[in-house]
Amino acid sequence: MPSHRYGLIMAGGRGTRFWPRSRKRNAKQVLRFFGERTLIQQTVDRLRPVIPPENIWVITNDLLQGEIRSQLPDVPKNQIVAEPAQRNTAPCIALAAHILHQADPEAILGVFPADHLILKEARFRTFLKSAYKAAESNEVVVLGIEPRWPETGFGYIEFPKNVRPGVADPVPVTSFREKPDARTAKRFVERGNFFWNAGMFFWRAAAVLELTRHHQPKTATLLAGLPPFRSRAFMSKLAAAYPLCENISVDYAILEKATAVVGLALDDIGWNDVGSWEAVYALAAKDAESNASKCELIIENSRGNYVDSEKTVALVGVENLIVVDTPDALLVANRASAQDVSKIVKKLDLAAREELL
Repeated sequence: MPSHRYGLIMAGGRGTRFWPRSRKRNAKQVLRFFGERTLIQQTVDRLRPVIPPENIWVITNDLLQGEIRSQLPDVPKNQIVAEPAQRNTAPCIALAAHILHQADPEAILGVFPADHLILKEARFRTFLKSAYKAAESNEVVVLGIEPRWPETGFGYIEFPKNVRPGVADPVPVTSFREKPDARTAKRFVERGNFFWNAGMFFWRAAAVLELTRHHQPKTATLLAGLPPFRSRAFMSKLAAAYPLCENISVDYAILEKATAVVGLALDDIGWNDVGSWEAVYALAAKDAESNASKCELIIENSRGNYVDSEKTVALVGVENLIVVDTPDALLVANRASAQDVSKIVKKLDLAAREELL
């Protein structure tokens, strides 16, 4: 019998913190940061033992659709769908659930970001199987990552006080907490029952649609009016309806309002959201002076730098820099300010510098 387990990979982002390497037509998820496989290829690779490629769906945008289809030849091309507009994760997941439920009313949908790194893949798959099993019993399941430091850039999942990381049985989610300030993040980590929200969710497609009808009725109505996915009119009708959906994340729209959400409190799976050049530097191999590079690097009295270039680069008397050299743009940034690279992209947007976007 065919598996009712499906994977949705959300791949519509621009990766603005990785400018100038990441662009609209060549975004973070289709780039090679670690080895010969791109981030989205690595995502499919780690899912493959649990979810066959024919059960993988990807929602992206029209600028990346062709490249992703090329990179994922084992995934059916018609299952790599371009959103007509970016409307955040709630409409994206609801759209996938709408399509899947028509084809398989028993569909169980796992939702995965396209651009994360998981180094301990076998351990991850242990939790993956547990999450699907719980979702088959009509649970809404989220994954929490055991925090390694008081991070202010992630949302948190609160579990019961006696939670033990690494147990492959779901426990009730007490609450979802938004990105905290530094003091609150420190308190979360000290308490031991707050975990990073990994952005991975598991539920029946039917449950997604029911929750969307309850909490996002406008989006539910718009999607319910679409013709069958394989009809000729589907994409044109989607182009008209989808931009009218509310622009909102699934966390705000559904999960924080839903009752009886459960979660798995993961232990170390080697997870990294690869959120900035600083994260790439942290994971890269380094020389004796803690420099990392993707090119020939000649150094003199320089340490703690990350360099990505297609030419030989020499560093003299500099520390803790990010240097990213592309044919039409050069980034030089302090590693401590890596998150602010996205601000450069905002300035380019405002200046309508499409040739650099």
